[in-house]
Amino acid sequence: MAVESRFVVIRQGVEVQTFMDKKSADEYDKMLDMADNLTAMFESSPIELTETMTEELSIFLAQHREDVLVALQAKKAKPAPKAKVKAVEKTETKDVA
Repeated sequence: MAVESRFVVIRQGVEVQTFMDKKSADEYDKMLDMADNLTAMFESSPIELTETMTEELSIFLAQHREDVLVALQAKKAKPAPKAKVKAVEKTETKDVA
């Protein structure tokens, strides 16, 4: 008999997502909390968005939190990884006439 631990994210009494590890469940729950906060902010703004647009935009921004922080200059962008360059052996050719 196998025993599995599962971590379930429940929002407003509804099971939203199931994870196999606690860290992933906590990260997802935190992302949903951020999206809820963004939704409230958008609802109080003078910009008119449909409920679907507000929800999708809030979730998108919460999922891309790091990029948003960089765009707001609240965080520095991570430097791009340096590409490994192979040394190319140069061969010289001479014209023989």
